Amino acid sequence: MSKIAAWSVHVFTATGLLAAFMGLLAVSAGEYRLAMLWILISLVIDGVDGTFARLARVEEVLPRVSGKQIDYVIDFFSYAILPAYFFYAAIDLAYWPRLLCTFAMLLSGALYYGLEGMVSADGKHFVGFPVMWNMVVYLLVFVTPGLPGWALVGIVLAFALMHFLPILFAYPSRGGRWWVATLLATVAFISSAVFNVWYYPEPSPLWRAVCGVSVAYYALLAAVDTFGGGGGARVQ
Repeated sequence: MSKIAAWSVHVFTATGLLAAFMGLLAVSAGEYRLAMLWILISLVIDGVDGTFARLARVEEVLPRVSGKQIDYVIDFFSYAILPAYFFYAAIDLAYWPRLLCTFAMLLSGALYYGLEGMVSADGKHFVGFPVMWNMVVYLLVFVTPGLPGWALVGIVLAFALMHFLPILFAYPSRGGRWWVATLLATVAFISSAVFNVWYYPEPSPLWRAVCGVSVAYYALLAAVDTFGGGGGARVQ
């Protein structure tokens, strides 16, 4: 029974890839709202599967099956390849700048996954901007549409650079400074994402504001953790 539970968790984790693939099909069909909803489903699966894995003791029950490796495969598709394609398909930008931004997302994501210790010594932070291009593209398409080309290029290149800077980004499910506030901000961000996608292409001032406040909170927390002793260097 324990092996069935452990395998069920791995299968559940893998369904995140299926959701992301459905998102890819939706982008190809120009169904951007549907694509973003699939991305959010994939994000939720990725957010809760670790809890299920701990409850089912998957590392102990199935020591030869690496949940981390399964996660890495799914995450790179969901967090880098799919949003890069989403950006390329949905953003109104000249061809070469659009291709430049797409390549920046993919290259920075691939190199980031090659770094030793993407998590801080205390296990509560990502070191450098984690590969979350899905959320960057969500903001650009659904929250701040119509940005000028120079701003789009600048934002993408800035996030690509932040992959390699010693900035600490909180891992919401692992505690850390202001943990309750961080969880509330995460819930607010996801809730606003659902409604911003729902109302697309008509923007909702309320939910755009909720999104903006939650993003500002994450930025403040990253600054405080980075410069105020939030967790130390990369795991070596």
